[in-house]
Amino acid sequence: MISERTQKIKPFIVMDVLEKAHSMERAGIDVVHLEVGEPDFDTPQCIKEAAIRAVENGQTHYTHSLGLIELREAICHYYKQRYGVFFEPDQVIVTSGTSPAMFMLFAALLESGDKVIISDPHYACYPNFVRFVGGEPVTVPVYEDDGFQFRPEIIEQKLDAKTKAVLINSPSNPTGNLLSKERMEAISNLSPYVISDEIYHGLVYEGEEHSILEYTDRAFVLNGFSKAYAMTGWRLGYLLAPKPFVRAIQKVQQNFFISASAISQWAGIAALEGAAPDVAKMRSIYDERRKFMIKRLKEIGFGITVEPTGAFYVLANAKRFSGDSYKLAFDILENAHVGVTPGVDFGANAQGYIRFSYANSADNIAEGLDRIERYMAQLTTS
Repeated sequence: MISERTQKIKPFIVMDVLEKAHSMERAGIDVVHLEVGEPDFDTPQCIKEAAIRAVENGQTHYTHSLGLIELREAICHYYKQRYGVFFEPDQVIVTSGTSPAMFMLFAALLESGDKVIISDPHYACYPNFVRFVGGEPVTVPVYEDDGFQFRPEIIEQKLDAKTKAVLINSPSNPTGNLLSKERMEAISNLSPYVISDEIYHGLVYEGEEHSILEYTDRAFVLNGFSKAYAMTGWRLGYLLAPKPFVRAIQKVQQNFFISASAISQWAGIAALEGAAPDVAKMRSIYDERRKFMIKRLKEIGFGITVEPTGAFYVLANAKRFSGDSYKLAFDILENAHVGVTPGVDFGANAQGYIRFSYANSADNIAEGLDRIERYMAQLTTS
């Protein structure tokens, strides 16, 4: 028999959309991809060169289970320079992407029945990580007219003796919105630990992102190199943890993952030390795409009350066209040949919304939105 815990995992719908799109492409249909949150840029040259040097120098073996000390020191230096916060290299656990970091964090933090508060909408995989280790996700609705921001007073109403953490994600997937400094600080003053997913830091176009470590040391930080540095396939992330948790998390790493890729870790050092100009250039291009996509989506008839200012997503209100975002997303794929993500993938409160990703070229975005406009005109007429 298949285990109950794996049977209960919900599918990641964006991957269902992507796989359906790939099937259509194999059949000769041209599909524009606006569904996947993966940078279309190549990894910066200085990062690739560092990886090549690592291979040529024989740096291809297991590393310390916490990660290369050189990389952990570079991460500490980056956070000190960027946010003015200080933590020690032995509080850094380098991982094979942020997903293993999330798994190890929840494994170390939660007993059976312990609760983690998350927003609704939220990154689709958060509840699955919590449930897989026996925890219970507790959702707090956030709303379009409030920029999909957590309200600390509503979080406080959800707290009880079993609440172990509040999980925040700013800039957010799927909304692209930032959590304000004031609300982040207020959340940090609540009693549980705060888990801050900071993977989209570096991709902010208006305003400024803040690390939770600016406000509290009762916090875990998830971050990595996939998004800002266009390194999704390198599988390199990290977790910053309070000292009492590090040894427990390290033992999980030793048993289940051993260590992150040595080659990717050397590349990560180069990313932190030399790729800032590349990140700035990518960010500028993303911003141009963001502005174009928001304008065109509004022209087509999608609702955007508070414009997103981070990551590379727009979560647009599609209720004018349909209240069933799942059906609408697959109808758009099959009829307009554009991949988009149904809002329901990110929680019940995102039903009726569609997430669009601008991690694609300007030409492809323009073509995809033109196709959607034509299809939506037909849909409205019919």
